[in-house]
Amino acid sequence: MTQFTLGWEEWLALPDLGLPAIRAKVDTGARTSALHAFAIEPFGTADKPMVRFAIHPDPSDPNLQIICSAPMKDQREVTSSNGETELRFVIETTITMDGRSWPIEVTLTDRGTMAYRMLLGRSALDDDMLVNPSASFCQPKLSFDAYRDITRQKPHRRALRLAVLTREPDNYSTRALIAAAERRGHAMEVIDTSRCYMNIRGMGGEVHYDGRRLPHYDAVIPRIGASITSYGTAVVRQFEGMGTYCLAGSEGITMSRDKLHAHQVLARARIGMPTTAFARSPKDSGNLISLVGGAPLVLKLLESTQGKGVVLAETRKAAESVISAFQGLKADFLVQSFVKEAAGEDIRCFVVGGKVVASMRRKGKPDDFRSNLHQGGTAETVRISKAEREVAIRAARVMKLDAAGVDLLRGEDGPKVLEVNSSPGLEGIEKTSQKDIASLIIGHIETKVAPRAPRSRVRKPAG
Repeated sequence: MTQFTLGWEEWLALPDLGLPAIRAKVDTGARTSALHAFAIEPFGTADKPMVRFAIHPDPSDPNLQIICSAPMKDQREVTSSNGETELRFVIETTITMDGRSWPIEVTLTDRGTMAYRMLLGRSALDDDMLVNPSASFCQPKLSFDAYRDITRQKPHRRALRLAVLTREPDNYSTRALIAAAERRGHAMEVIDTSRCYMNIRGMGGEVHYDGRRLPHYDAVIPRIGASITSYGTAVVRQFEGMGTYCLAGSEGITMSRDKLHAHQVLARARIGMPTTAFARSPKDSGNLISLVGGAPLVLKLLESTQGKGVVLAETRKAAESVISAFQGLKADFLVQSFVKEAAGEDIRCFVVGGKVVASMRRKGKPDDFRSNLHQGGTAETVRISKAEREVAIRAARVMKLDAAGVDLLRGEDGPKVLEVNSSPGLEGIEKTSQKDIASLIIGHIETKVAPRAPRSRVRKPAG
């Protein structure tokens, strides 16, 4: 049997943790291997416990920080060389040296002053391994330069701690996102947006929930109900201020929920949409109707959702009556031209990460011009044109949404954007397209929170 010789210090890699280069002290006097990490916190469920931690792999460069996560194997009391006993989390991971890989157990401890970020104990050594205590680096040397190219390599898949902000934990979309996250090895928590409260301060703001401070999440998926848009976006802003990636940003949610604001943004970007007018004064009702080309026309409350608060006025007199009713309620509304050639149909394009991942054609009931599925409409798969695809992608981009449902009408002069939804439902689009949209969303989140290359210059250690 060929001897595998190790010196008292060696370079190694922990690929499962996304650590391509670690300098370790080999100590046969210690039974247990240890990784010197910080910000160590457990997460996940009782049957699938996880642990998340950060590590500065180069002791001389505190700006080089890598976030890791792994399944938790155990919690164990470990006594250090100075006689101190502490309860540590235990993980199992793969170690690699000179092309040879094998599994080892590693404990996690916050000992940032140590010269080596890892201690390799005797339980991690196979029978054919020999340690020469007077030699150093018997195996090939690595370099901390490996971390400089971390974003140019295939992103390391690590378990993420995710949260979905919703007041509907049992609806289809929430359950689909949770299932998709768990299938990919992540942990997802459901947070009721209305029960969050915030500690706002200059450094290290916090979000609290049911009497506890929420931990750091790798990403948050906001699914903010229309009735709490203002408070919900405030919670999202707080997470953004704490450095958490939010699938739908507070600015994008705010723009998409205010139909007037949304149409102004779309118009500024020269994205096609039905001719739109807005006013509040009763004196303007006649001219308002003329601005969109007369009846038939569509009137929409600014914060309408799922087709509610949307009315088709087939005659000028009917339009004036609806406008009068809306103004009597002191409600803000839009007036839009009716795209007759759409024939009661629209197209929902689901955009994730700058790509249309699915689309469907929705058709209203025979006696209803609205095509919303919540209003009894039906859906079928549809092949969209290149122009429709480009318009949907541009609309999501200018609304600053990484995931969005973009509703289009097929007009005689090209596609027209009706609405951009920041919290699109998954049930209709998944069942119609037969695509796992929830998994595509989680996959996009993985790419957004992949390890980033350090800002500081990475130095090679002496020797």
